[in-house]
Amino acid sequence: MSLSRADCIDLDARDPLAAHRRAFALPDGVIYLDGNSLGALPLATGARVREVVEREWGYGLIGSWNAAGWIDAPRRVGAKIARLIGAASDEVICADSTSVNLFKALAAALRLQHTTAADRPVILSERGNFPTDLYVAQALAEMSGGRHRLVTVAADDIAYHIDDSTAVLLLTHVNYRSGRMHDMAELTRRAHFAGVLTVWDLAHSVGAVPLDMQAAGADFAVGCGYKYLNGGPGAPAFVYVARRHLRAMHGDRFAQPLAGWLGHLAPFEFSPEYEPAVGIDRFGAGTPSILALAALDCGVDTVLAAGIGALRAKSVQQTQFFIDLVEDRCAGLGLTLVSPRDPARRGSQVCYAHEQAWPVMAALIARGVIGDYRAGEAGEAGILRFGFAPLYLRFVDVWDAVEILREVLATRAWDEPQFMAPRAVT
Repeated sequence: MSLSRADCIDLDARDPLAAHRRAFALPDGVIYLDGNSLGALPLATGARVREVVEREWGYGLIGSWNAAGWIDAPRRVGAKIARLIGAASDEVICADSTSVNLFKALAAALRLQHTTAADRPVILSERGNFPTDLYVAQALAEMSGGRHRLVTVAADDIAYHIDDSTAVLLLTHVNYRSGRMHDMAELTRRAHFAGVLTVWDLAHSVGAVPLDMQAAGADFAVGCGYKYLNGGPGAPAFVYVARRHLRAMHGDRFAQPLAGWLGHLAPFEFSPEYEPAVGIDRFGAGTPSILALAALDCGVDTVLAAGIGALRAKSVQQTQFFIDLVEDRCAGLGLTLVSPRDPARRGSQVCYAHEQAWPVMAALIARGVIGDYRAGEAGEAGILRFGFAPLYLRFVDVWDAVEILREVLATRAWDEPQFMAPRAVT
């Protein structure tokens, strides 16, 4: 703990990623530690969206579906994301939301398994998985009429519950509440050995940690565009399907259940009968949001420009620095580390439990340190979440954030009525 604030300023001056901060619109007086919920605004996004609105839409009108390549945008942006997750360009498409894509992918995986209630009825997941993932699995199990059921277990027990009753292993790669990162390759290997397919949620991974879907042998994956990809609130999501499964689905009319017109082999023939597109296009459904895809395109470019290896290296440095500083400066102030200490098992966030987590976070936000709050599991303290987006986060920001956290806790500055009131979004 020999680093001083001046040392942090020097680290920032020598940081090879420092110039990337200038690509973002960041308000003065704010330390933004919530890029794991919503990425910052790239400066290029405003100009690009204006171009789409004013020139392509305003002047080109409907002709821009062809002239400006709107119709190809889901595949074009998907191909960029493929580079970040170790996939081929024809294995990824941008469409819909993470929840909708998860419904498609999980339904497709279950269909591929051709399971019956007597042999492989189980969708296996982590008890602390992101709730929307569990909701989707619950809904599909209910729709199956008893053919499938969702089983959730503790994170440490997942490998021991993969067996010949399991149809699909459904996991979020980096846990939203703790930042704990699963070993994708090992769990996928175990799953395949037992004849189980995998569906991975990459929402808290893509753009933050290196991924290699092909090397891991992953079957399906989904992810969102508004966190570390900086695509803006509600940005389109993406879905990954391994080529081997796309080939296996060839000719299957309803391999994924949302048989929308842009998943059709020939959407502009307007046939009354559904015939699925060949390849990843069949995981499209409705008309894409071109404005949102234009914004996401700019956000993905910011990550590609820096390189995921460099981003991960800086993330490990910053998260470890944050943990070390908190232990040195905030000892005895009620914080319990929830995230793994081992950086190899930790995503790009650091989370602490505190009995007054909600008012503490509210007090931090009032002082310009923006993180977020998540409820703890049943009977446990709430969670302070701090996300690290190395594209725009400086080492001096980490230092200052911990100093403000120490002040809020040491003086009980959180213990004010204005910090107790609940908010619709936490």
